[in-house]
Amino acid sequence: MAPPNAETTELVQEFKDLNLKELAKTGAYTVYPEKKYPNLEPFEHSDPGHRADPKKASIYDNAEKIFDLTPHIGTEVHGIQLSKLSDQQKDDLALLVAERGVVFFRDQDITIKQGLELGKHYGRLHIHNSSGHPEGLPEAHIVYFDTETPQDLFTGRSAGDSWHSDVSYEQQPLGLTFLKIDTLPPIGGDTMWLSGYTAYDRLSPAWQKFADGLQVVHSAKEQQEEAIRQGHISRRSHVSSVHPLVRTHPVTGWKALYIQPGFAREIVGMSYRESRAVLNFLINHIESGHDFQVRFRWTEDTVAVWDNRVTAHNAIFDYLDIGRRHGWRVSPQAEKPFFDPSSKSRRQAELEKSK
Repeated sequence: MAPPNAETTELVQEFKDLNLKELAKTGAYTVYPEKKYPNLEPFEHSDPGHRADPKKASIYDNAEKIFDLTPHIGTEVHGIQLSKLSDQQKDDLALLVAERGVVFFRDQDITIKQGLELGKHYGRLHIHNSSGHPEGLPEAHIVYFDTETPQDLFTGRSAGDSWHSDVSYEQQPLGLTFLKIDTLPPIGGDTMWLSGYTAYDRLSPAWQKFADGLQVVHSAKEQQEEAIRQGHISRRSHVSSVHPLVRTHPVTGWKALYIQPGFAREIVGMSYRESRAVLNFLINHIESGHDFQVRFRWTEDTVAVWDNRVTAHNAIFDYLDIGRRHGWRVSPQAEKPFFDPSSKSRRQAELEKSK
């Protein structure tokens, strides 16, 4: 069966199957071609999660074991190779990730070519506006940091400043996202995720009522300026978008707080001081929400699959004087964020279901 979003994918060429793990052993290998891209056009997104089995039997019946890492976010699946998923498993995975936020698969043999082909099942593949990529594979987003990484990239930043949802400044940001980490330092290099569902549930009813319907400007301006300072290309014109502060997931129907310091800049319709007060409160809320966060300790060749629509994540750079960390990300886009006033929080939906 063809991927549900194949007709919306701009890139139809045969992907190269490079051994990126081997390439990383000799140092940074990404390229920055002087190629510009037109601004992204809207497309109709078809979420595979709508076709999923509510019991997700194709995954649960075939895995060696599955267990949750925290009550609200994070699940680990053993005994399934992402490179060999059936169409039903791909659809069921979309629902599992939509519900649990992030799902981890260890000891994966999936290659970058297979990862890109898998990603097309979930949406149009995104080409990052400014990051480097392997030769001939602009759709592959590379994660590479080592002891040679310039430390001034992190000057003046705290660890909390790095929370973000990938490319939330696009009109249609990412949905399901795949990240394979294949090279790790001896210690360190963990990643944290938070649940936008529970972040919303943890707000008081008064705050929830206030937040519902607010709009937020997301901007890539600072990211583009930093890329230009480093001598890298900016592939498209500056992008900013307005998205709901509380968004509804199209498959679960649950409300999620959609905010993070990486790209969220201002609340529409508020003065500067009002906007900063609201954003500062909400950013502090998600940064300190340890009861709806998961911190994952990687092992080499592990793949994390997360839903950017209902999570934010934060890579921890505690290893830059120790060793190398390398991996690749495949980034399918999803629908334009929306807020359905009739949607429910996860807590509300689960309480009603239990009755």
